[in-house]
Amino acid sequence: MTRADVSTSRTAWSNARSDPAYQAFLLLRTVFTVAPILFGLDKFANLLVPWPGYLAPWIDGIVPGTAQQAMYAVGVIEVVAGIAVAVAPRFGAWLVAAWLAGIIVNLLTFPGFFDIALRDFGLLVGAVALARLATRYAPGWRTS
Repeated sequence: MTRADVSTSRTAWSNARSDPAYQAFLLLRTVFTVAPILFGLDKFANLLVPWPGYLAPWIDGIVPGTAQQAMYAVGVIEVVAGIAVAVAPRFGAWLVAAWLAGIIVNLLTFPGFFDIALRDFGLLVGAVALARLATRYAPGWRTS
């Protein structure tokens, strides 16, 4: 790599860092990496909330085992989704969006959680925005 290449690369990086869309990409990527991992890990500890209480009774009736055991599976999926966003945001963001869609369906099928379903819809929109931004800003993007 020549000095001119290094200089051009530094200029491109500096321009990208000052780009509001790139900043939005970094913010969304960070949040959708950290939050699923933390919430996924909490499915094993139930420190934040008693997670089995968020599982719709009809889903609890069709999955094998207890609601807590179902939450263990949910936790693993959430951790994997967070790692996918960190490693491959173009794919991981769509995985998180699909997962949130499933959570929304779960929450809308029994009373008392409609407000959380609405919040998760906002998160789903954020995950889709990340997926769209990742097509431009994910590792390997080029400015030419």
